[in-house]
Amino acid sequence: MRERRAVGARGRRTPVARALWGCGELAVTLGAVLLLLLVHQLWWTNRQAQHAAQDRVAQLESRWARGATPGAGPGDGATADAPQTSGADPPATAPPGPAARPAAGPPRPGRGYAVLRIPRIGLRAPVAEGIGRAAVLNNGYVGHYPHTAQPGGAGNVALAGHRNTHGEPFRRLDRLRPGDTVGIDTARARYRYVVRSVLPRTSPFDTAVIAAVPHSSVHPSYGFTEPGSYLTLTTCTPEFTSTYRLVVWAELRSASPR
Repeated sequence: MRERRAVGARGRRTPVARALWGCGELAVTLGAVLLLLLVHQLWWTNRQAQHAAQDRVAQLESRWARGATPGAGPGDGATADAPQTSGADPPATAPPGPAARPAAGPPRPGRGYAVLRIPRIGLRAPVAEGIGRAAVLNNGYVGHYPHTAQPGGAGNVALAGHRNTHGEPFRRLDRLRPGDTVGIDTARARYRYVVRSVLPRTSPFDTAVIAAVPHSSVHPSYGFTEPGSYLTLTTCTPEFTSTYRLVVWAELRSASPR
């Protein structure tokens, strides 16, 4: 009898003990859920976006290899499955060389129409019009800022990409240095830019970095002072935050027709 009472006493928990036990179970459950969310965000979204982006690159390269030409509209790289809009301003002056003639207008958001290549960081990613998360960036694409120049054009070709998650095409953008090359391939031509400067950190509101003559209004010693044919790459920094922006500026060096 005494033994059964002892066992029963040990089996009964006080309200405080039951509350602590419940809190412990809740903490374990929440920890498991957070771990699953972390895996989804850092691994699964990357896997999906990278596969989708590389599929689009393969489609574009296959189409260009077959000699497909942009005949469905004014946008560079446009085809029947990429209707056009007239949202981009045309370049003010003709870019250097016959092959550097840019498109008159961009394709619609969400359809890759160019391929960005950065040998230094092993990047090969599709470029789509717009910088919306759902339509462009979260699909692993590099987004083209509306109303900036198209590849090869006079002015500033401004591009944005995720640094973490959703394909993270600009994960290693901080490794670029002056003298590195950046290529943009389209249906009409191959454009090669050379990196001129890197702005490691600036405010998200420093919109002058994507101006036609790109410069920093926060850090006046960075940027260009003369009109030209430029390329600007932007992403968030530090990693896993959106506190600041990392900016890479390049200048058009050559253009060759397909």
